[in-house]
Amino acid sequence: MEIFLEGAADALTLASIVSVIGGILLGYLVGVLPGLSRPAALSVAVPLTYSMSPIGAIAFLVGVTKASAAGGATGAILLNTPGEPSSTATTFDGYPLAKKGQATRALKTALYSSVFGDLVATLVLILLAASLARFALKMGPVEMTSVMIFALSFIAALSGTSLSRGIISGVLGLFLSTVGLDPESATPRMTFGFIELFDGIPLIAATVGMLAFTEMLVQVQALFAAKGKISATSGFAPETDKNLRFSDLKRVFPVTLRATGIGIGAGIIPGLGPTIGALLSYAINKRLARPGDTYGEGDLKGVAASEAADNAVLPASLIPLFAIGLPGSVSAAILVSAFMLHGVQPGPLVFDQHPRLIYGIYVSMIVASLVMLMVGRLGLTLFARVTLVPPRLIIPFVVLFCVIGTYLERDTAFSVFAMLALGFLGFAMQRYGYSVVTFLIGFVIGPLFELSLRQALIVTNHSPLAVFDHPIAVGFLLAALAAIVLFLRPGRQ
Repeated sequence: MEIFLEGAADALTLASIVSVIGGILLGYLVGVLPGLSRPAALSVAVPLTYSMSPIGAIAFLVGVTKASAAGGATGAILLNTPGEPSSTATTFDGYPLAKKGQATRALKTALYSSVFGDLVATLVLILLAASLARFALKMGPVEMTSVMIFALSFIAALSGTSLSRGIISGVLGLFLSTVGLDPESATPRMTFGFIELFDGIPLIAATVGMLAFTEMLVQVQALFAAKGKISATSGFAPETDKNLRFSDLKRVFPVTLRATGIGIGAGIIPGLGPTIGALLSYAINKRLARPGDTYGEGDLKGVAASEAADNAVLPASLIPLFAIGLPGSVSAAILVSAFMLHGVQPGPLVFDQHPRLIYGIYVSMIVASLVMLMVGRLGLTLFARVTLVPPRLIIPFVVLFCVIGTYLERDTAFSVFAMLALGFLGFAMQRYGYSVVTFLIGFVIGPLFELSLRQALIVTNHSPLAVFDHPIAVGFLLAALAAIVLFLRPGRQ
């Protein structure tokens, strides 16, 4: 309790609360602007935390992540263009509601369901993470290796239309994570004479390049392709009713509760992520629709089903990150770089080594949920106007932040060149259907995977049959095999 109170005191300082508010504001701006994804915003925001305290930095990034998820509904409802890919399902009912003159009611429903899903998932994180971490501490290198093989197989299967391309992306990420000095012999590996590569490819350069800069290249391509198209905002009926009544909340609440549970499940299982969680929630709730429900034609239930699940995924994805050090989503993978930037290695030992920081993060996440509610409610009209900012004004500023943030990591132009190279690589991978998400998660867990694999080979004395002495490892390896067989079947999409 003493450590908890110390962590809460850290989270409730003026500096930490200001960091949360700043992250919420930035996250909302990113969320409402079509094309600026949550991972891209996070990758740009990480370098901004260099001079912050660890609790302030994580609080800021948590605010960015939570608010960008909530803000993505604005463009989906008003423009039929989701600010986040995970808000795609929100367009199914949000935009028809706006066309009917009920845009404000749809925006309020999205906000309240987002905050509810986020808050409940945060409480689940607080209750489960430490218990799972205690279990994870009993797992040896053989079990950890099998868990990561399972996670990469599952993520590869769900991150694209081709399992083989997903696996290639993950293996490529693992391969590039080995650049630098060998952890045992200190022998340079694939450095090609560049001293800057002795510490490996910079993590910030990889995340910023593969996400933010790649996203800007995609947006430039879309900008040229969309010339001459007519705006989708015409034909709106005038708003005659902007109020959300208690009867509306009562009708929507069961759907919100169900969607939150689905989002939590999608967050805990590595690879599903917010997009699949939101679409899965919408599909299940539509299947369970009652007489009178009008899913797809403009129903508040459809908006709540998507947004509650979308916002529940992130806190839940931190459960495997804190418990075993495995990021459950690309946003959680980027948060790993923020933790390491401030001298913290996510994993089961973090509860023993940095308990005060973890409790502070928990309190900051709850504060962020409450701030998100207040900021979202007060800025409902303002954030809606931000959707009118043209992409040609946004792209140059984002690219500028990419260059500055990457340079500040090591104060060398080499990091910038690495970011640009990886950005073009990410653009090419997306162009030909290779998963950038799988690549990044493979790149992030690469060092831990290599260490666990080497230790597992020593423990088993290089004998494959020795794996059967570890039933947990066998279970995860069988699950990985089952996932590959399942997703290789025809019609898996």
